[in-house]
Amino acid sequence: MEMLALTSRTFLIPINGLVPGLKEAVASAYLCMRAIDEIEDHPDLPSDVKVSLLTGIGTIVREPSRSDALQSLFHPYREQLPAVSVRLNDWIELCPSTITDRVLQSTAQMAEQMAEWVEREWHIRTEDDLDHYTYCVAGAVGELLTDLWMWYDGTATDRTKAVAFGRGLQAVNILLNRNDDQTRGVAFFPDGWGMEEMVAYTRKNLRQADEYIAAIPPGPVYQFCSIPLALAHGSLNALAAGESKLRRSDVLEIVGRLTGDTKS
Repeated sequence: MEMLALTSRTFLIPINGLVPGLKEAVASAYLCMRAIDEIEDHPDLPSDVKVSLLTGIGTIVREPSRSDALQSLFHPYREQLPAVSVRLNDWIELCPSTITDRVLQSTAQMAEQMAEWVEREWHIRTEDDLDHYTYCVAGAVGELLTDLWMWYDGTATDRTKAVAFGRGLQAVNILLNRNDDQTRGVAFFPDGWGMEEMVAYTRKNLRQADEYIAAIPPGPVYQFCSIPLALAHGSLNALAAGESKLRRSDVLEIVGRLTGDTKS
């Protein structure tokens, strides 16, 4: 949880609010995904090194014994990689054994697909390209979460709308990070798209995300989903109002309203 606090303010509170067992499973999944995401987005690693690391992770995590192989893979880059990446095996070990294989499947698949996007230099030309990218890095996480809800207590949710849930959150991040992405020579906007088209794409997915969580019964799963979704809506509204991001006071108000903790 200390590592989670260092890597995500958005997901720290909703993960902390989950019940034991589910909390460890979701924390494990999040940290595994963050570990590989930090490699994909690393500002200094050459593309060929990123591809080697990501494809190596995809292969190794499918193997029954992986700790030594992961450490060997990371060793030449230990000084460059963040701790959340180097400690990938710790996050795998955190996961309850009865759902570990599902988390590993998603981690391997995402790592390999990220490697493909690194090789493509993240060239997104069409809306189909954007759909594919946002599925690889976020929509698939929505599917994983849907499987975690079912594993934990049989809560059934719509897998198609789960993908839109992940896509919508990722699209908000693309909007928020557009200037930084352009600085590093990456553009996630399809050819001919400006802010208007990307905002419309984001709202389309967030509407399906609203429907996704509306079907979830009250409880920790609903609260987990509602916090990042409300922050995504808030961030999108802030951008529409000319702000660069959601103000910290607004973040605290949204989280406090949803958790009942006015001191958040």
